[in-house]
Amino acid sequence: MRLAGDRVPDRAAMLRVDHAGEYGAARIYAGQLAVMGNRAPAAAEIERMAKGEERHLRAFDRLLIERRVRPTLLMPLWHVAGYALGVASAFAGPKVAMAVTAAVETEIDAHYQAQRAALAAGDDPVLEATIADFQADEVEHRETAVAHGAEEAPAWPLMSALVRAGCRAAIRTAERV
Repeated sequence: MRLAGDRVPDRAAMLRVDHAGEYGAARIYAGQLAVMGNRAPAAAEIERMAKGEERHLRAFDRLLIERRVRPTLLMPLWHVAGYALGVASAFAGPKVAMAVTAAVETEIDAHYQAQRAALAAGDDPVLEATIADFQADEVEHRETAVAHGAEEAPAWPLMSALVRAGCRAAIRTAERV
């Protein structure tokens, strides 16, 4: 039950940013796989995680249509930027590719947790359950990336901070545009 003065979460903004984020993640993995192919030991894990992001993206595609929410107007930017980040990280090596995944998934875990808290009143159980399901996948992706050497990448703390800051900026932008 909401009390007077409680802020109702903007579900359109939630869906818009989550859709954009899943699209961006799919593009990062596509860029990484374009460079790695199936040569690197990490490629099989990246492909598995990419399939998870595709499942998330399909669900948000459906929710956008069902709830008549427009996607972010920045989809062309997400298309290019996500792929470029994937390509660049893969060229730098499998540990850097995994470091990007770990950083992105760390930020998305926090983002999804904040959304779940905003939906805690239980008045949108479908969206809440979807976000909880996908959050669990993102945590597993982060753990997989760490297990594959993400924290051993050169300049890991700096790289993680930069990627996470970029994610936060992308989230704020996609909510509005």
